[in-house]
Amino acid sequence: MPQNAAIRPHLAPVIELKSQTRADKADNRDNSDYFVTMAERSEHREQTPDEQSAGEHSLSKQSLIGATEARGLEALISRAARAGKGPAPVERWNPEFCGDLDMEIKADGTWFYLGTPIGRMPLVQLFSSVLRKDADGKTYLVTPVERVGIRVVDAPFIAVEMNVSGRGNDQVVTFRTNVGDVVAAGPGHALRFVDEDETGGLKPYVLVRGRLEALVARPVMYELVEHGEEIDIGGKAMFAIRSGGEVYPIMPAEKLKRLSA
Repeated sequence: MPQNAAIRPHLAPVIELKSQTRADKADNRDNSDYFVTMAERSEHREQTPDEQSAGEHSLSKQSLIGATEARGLEALISRAARAGKGPAPVERWNPEFCGDLDMEIKADGTWFYLGTPIGRMPLVQLFSSVLRKDADGKTYLVTPVERVGIRVVDAPFIAVEMNVSGRGNDQVVTFRTNVGDVVAAGPGHALRFVDEDETGGLKPYVLVRGRLEALVARPVMYELVEHGEEIDIGGKAMFAIRSGGEVYPIMPAEKLKRLSA
């Protein structure tokens, strides 16, 4: 792989992000789950269907845009995402668009809110569980009753670790993202490789869910291409990666030889 290959790894003005107080830091619950103390408290237990329905009804009385502080925003989303249960079924929800939130995911995967980095990983993981990218190319936070736009500089996730098992057609490449998703490249989770013209580098992406992708971080990309091989695809020799029974072309084998010369 050429040494110059490069990867860039990666409104609610009334909402205020607050740094943790000593009391917050002393409360281990803030670091162990996504539920937070709020004016409308909820117990840390499995909800009954009636309670889940009531929770979604309460969402209709509140707003992501109108939340008065970061914890209020977190609480709203936690009820939609059913905290700790994995990604929410956002593809099944069709709420109205309610405006844009001043939230941005930078190219290196760092989440910013009102220009300030979000330092609490449980909060970032919670937000990521209700992300959806629509056919219009925009990315949203989605609850059963509300859809708000956020900005994404490149990809919403970063693949920060990988594992390879098997060989040949049985090879499987599995990635872990910066927000805790584990994805095996293959059917439904395609790999794609994009040439970065301004640097001459290469940017690999893996589809995580829906239309949401993870950019493969630079060190992981170098590890990934070590498992590449020359494969005939449609009568053309390609340097490619196998995973999950599928073949993902990286570049023509001839181009790789030129770059490596």
